[in-house]
Amino acid sequence: MSKSAGFGILAPERDNTGEFLFGVTKVSTSPASVEVVKTASEKAGLAHWMRQVLEECDRAAVNFAPDPVHDLRVALRRCRSMADGWIAIDPSPAWKEMKKAGRKLFRALGELRDVQVMTEWVEKLAGADDAAGSALAAYAGAREHDLKQNALAALQAFDSKAWSRWSEVLPQRAACVKLGSSIFLHMALERWIEARELHAQALRNRTQVSWHRLRIGIKRLRYTVENFLPELHYAWIDDMKKIQDWLGEVHDLDVLWETAAAQQVFPDMEARTRWQAKIEAERTSRIEKYRAKMVGNNTLWQTWRAELPKGEGIPKAAIERLMLWASFCDPDFGHARRVADHALRIYDGLAKNGAVLQQGHESREVLQLAAMMHEVGRLKGGAKKHNRTGARMIRKLPPPVGVDQEALSVAAIVARYHRGAFPQKKHGPFARLSAAEQKKLLWLAGILRLACALDGDHRGMVRQVSVGQENGYIAIAAQGYSPLGPLGQRVAAARHLLEVASGQAVMVRGTRTRRAYQPGK
Repeated sequence: MSKSAGFGILAPERDNTGEFLFGVTKVSTSPASVEVVKTASEKAGLAHWMRQVLEECDRAAVNFAPDPVHDLRVALRRCRSMADGWIAIDPSPAWKEMKKAGRKLFRALGELRDVQVMTEWVEKLAGADDAAGSALAAYAGAREHDLKQNALAALQAFDSKAWSRWSEVLPQRAACVKLGSSIFLHMALERWIEARELHAQALRNRTQVSWHRLRIGIKRLRYTVENFLPELHYAWIDDMKKIQDWLGEVHDLDVLWETAAAQQVFPDMEARTRWQAKIEAERTSRIEKYRAKMVGNNTLWQTWRAELPKGEGIPKAAIERLMLWASFCDPDFGHARRVADHALRIYDGLAKNGAVLQQGHESREVLQLAAMMHEVGRLKGGAKKHNRTGARMIRKLPPPVGVDQEALSVAAIVARYHRGAFPQKKHGPFARLSAAEQKKLLWLAGILRLACALDGDHRGMVRQVSVGQENGYIAIAAQGYSPLGPLGQRVAAARHLLEVASGQAVMVRGTRTRRAYQPGK
């Protein structure tokens, strides 16, 4: 990742087409690693699995045999899981539409799949001349016939044309983030945290529901790694598959016992006790296998966590995710990046010269977030009142791991005042802040408003910005700036809020770009 003059701006790099690429991280260039990434690109990822859904639909439609049903559910689940991650980053409604389109088919196939797996377990557990086994097999056979009809109806209602359109559009939107990027590592960290909490609940509660939720949580982590982090997938896949299989079989056995008890297939108490013992033994063996890998010291939890962001890398990756979201919302994200650069240079210059309140690292991060997201309201509100719309959008964002909810809320208020009316007591979000917080917000909003004005033409004419103190006023030197013309008028109006916050006059002057000496000219 490149940085802007050491000021912590996480500027996305560009590929050879000029498109922004977010969260780019260096990966090993060994032949084995290159082959892993190449294979993952071909056999995983959103484009692959969306195509796979359509192919598996055709296979399943023949007779809804167990393997095609399973493969179609896997393809649908992976697409839906990836959509979950992208919904938090990309505001395009197509992600929710795609996820919703497969929901009915996925659920219809889920009931069918449970019955087909139940049949396999009955064949494994039932003894010769087992009346309960025969009754369960008969029930499963009749139920499978009915569920195949339901699955056929759901498959016929599935909009394959819309799915084909999404399979072209959505992978293109996702292509701005490279496989193995820090954004996906951060997404995997959130999945790890969710799964780890579900693990603790399962060990504490020991209920069927808690084990089933844990299975789903680990599956979401696995799919994130498999589809977005090819090198980690290569290293983790064997263990992840074992864990998922064990927990999946625990769920299958729970469904089998619940069905047998509900259908009253047991001819006597002895048969019921025998079946319960068999199922419990199978279930316990798999939970013990899980515990051996996942409970105690040096477990897979620690192995996985060691490869995910930690320390300062967590908020850094979180900010990259918010930047990516802003880039989808903002039609001119390059402007936002320049404004953020100007804002942080002004903030650091004021702090260095003792002209700004010593608010610490948190205020700088809030300013950075506000600057990066100050134009997101244009997605919904256009040019008119986009600052208010954007503030509401930012407040509704679930904060990614590494960014505090309060910091995001304050950033929304700062972004709200990058233009338009000054903060006033009658404005709800501003009025609810304490006096100290209001004072801090005036500083940050004043800096952001001036930074926006310095790139008011959206052309990047102003480049280097420096700040000093001269004779009791704040002096800002901006390379490429001229007080004459529309830009000078914008800056003259924009500096007033910073003057109110600081109690000092703010003077902005231009500096010339020095041309390199060329002999003979």
